[in-house]
Amino acid sequence: MSVYLGIDIGTSGTKTLAMRRDGKILASATAEYPLLSPKPGWSEQDPEHWWQATIKTVRAVLKQGDIKPSDISGIGLSGQMHGSVFLDEQQQVIRPALLWNDQRTQAECIEIEKLAGGRKKLIEMVANPALTGFTAPKILWLRNHEPKNYDRCRHVLLPKDYVRLRLTGEFATEVSDASGTLLLDVRNRIWSKKLLDRLQIDKDWLPRVHESEEVSGRLNTSAAKLLGLSVGVPVVGGGGDQAASAVGNGIVKKGVISATMGTSGVVFAHSDEVQYDPAGRLHTFCHAVRGKWHMMGVVLSAGGSLQWFRNQLCQNEMAKAKKSKIDPYELITNEASEAPAGCEGLVFLPYLTGERTPHADANARGAWVGLTLRHSRAHLARAVIEGATFAMRDSLQIIQQLKVPAKEVRLSGGGARSLFWRQVQADVYGLPVAVTNSHEGPAYGVALLAAVGTGAFKTVVEACQATIQVVDATSPQPKEKKIYDALHPIYQKLYGSLKGNFAEMAKFVQDTAE
Repeated sequence: MSVYLGIDIGTSGTKTLAMRRDGKILASATAEYPLLSPKPGWSEQDPEHWWQATIKTVRAVLKQGDIKPSDISGIGLSGQMHGSVFLDEQQQVIRPALLWNDQRTQAECIEIEKLAGGRKKLIEMVANPALTGFTAPKILWLRNHEPKNYDRCRHVLLPKDYVRLRLTGEFATEVSDASGTLLLDVRNRIWSKKLLDRLQIDKDWLPRVHESEEVSGRLNTSAAKLLGLSVGVPVVGGGGDQAASAVGNGIVKKGVISATMGTSGVVFAHSDEVQYDPAGRLHTFCHAVRGKWHMMGVVLSAGGSLQWFRNQLCQNEMAKAKKSKIDPYELITNEASEAPAGCEGLVFLPYLTGERTPHADANARGAWVGLTLRHSRAHLARAVIEGATFAMRDSLQIIQQLKVPAKEVRLSGGGARSLFWRQVQADVYGLPVAVTNSHEGPAYGVALLAAVGTGAFKTVVEACQATIQVVDATSPQPKEKKIYDALHPIYQKLYGSLKGNFAEMAKFVQDTAE
């Protein structure tokens, strides 16, 4: 029996699954780990936690699925993008990794644009502007603020690629994740020598770049012993979490777009050619499909906004859900459905951790705007759901303005599990939305890549066609669509009205923290 492992190094935990060649999931396991925030706006993790979670989940999957080591034909790796693991000459971790949602590098982003010759020149070189979440600003931050650590540095790896190093001993990455470093020539799928020279970053610090289905190394003796696997199992390039999730959802051809409503929200569009937003509001990255690209808008706190609402304002629901063994989000969305579309003028801005698309503003803040005595908690909950979906529509709108076809939106993440939220998304986007038989996200996508890379399928498209089908679809409701079409422009204007206040608030927090 040929079985493929997909390992996803996420922000809150690592998920491993075992997939049979026909796409059937045999077993899955998750292990969580902490997120460190030593200062406001900082976000770090200990890479050792990722490795220990990988060992734990692989062993759990083998046991749960009664899978023999000899059954495993390939391994695919996915993970949170942009994070920076700094290693010394002995391949030892120098300091905790800086993550994708770390906001400390605004000054370094300005420095990068200046060294590149301006924002326009930078986008021409690497298809993207400098954003605080990306890897390149983190390297400059280390140089500017921790020079002793910088002097020790000899390698920089992304989260999944650190796990690859532990698995295989190889310094390797692949095009989709490397695109998010801001150091890849996205058009030509190689490191950008021009930008590396201008930033004075040693190219030898960076791993070699593969296509996502290519075999990047093989399981070494020590890793095989720890994981309970056979020595020599092929490990393919894999993918950054969003490209891998897109593969796992069948977003591998023109006209199909995905909207993933997880902690962050991502609108993802496949592209056969390199296309980029001249204003830099969207990311343009290499896809995990050989020779293809994708455009992506990112909402930093989409599902995260509803998670915050649950944690802070729904203690009774959480206790009730635990007692009755139901999902607390089901109770919250049921209550939200009692409020009318548009919440009688109540709007929620979901900028709880700043925002990336379209504002690229680390100082943006969340807010309910329009509260009156008529509003109940049902209105508050529905406004959070609508606000997060409006933020996703911002990205979809830019993609449509760039003439990228959008005939169908495939949903995944927590926003896809709720029938109510699926309908809100259809109404807000004004397009049919669909869910597939694939619910396992990035781990499933990289298991498919492992199957392609080891010869089970000829191409990624063939693998997706053989394993992924649409199982349900939801159409927009004309009345609700009309309401959201009228409310969305009001939502968009609120950021512009409050932008200056957000900056003042951020300065106030910084000043009082000191």
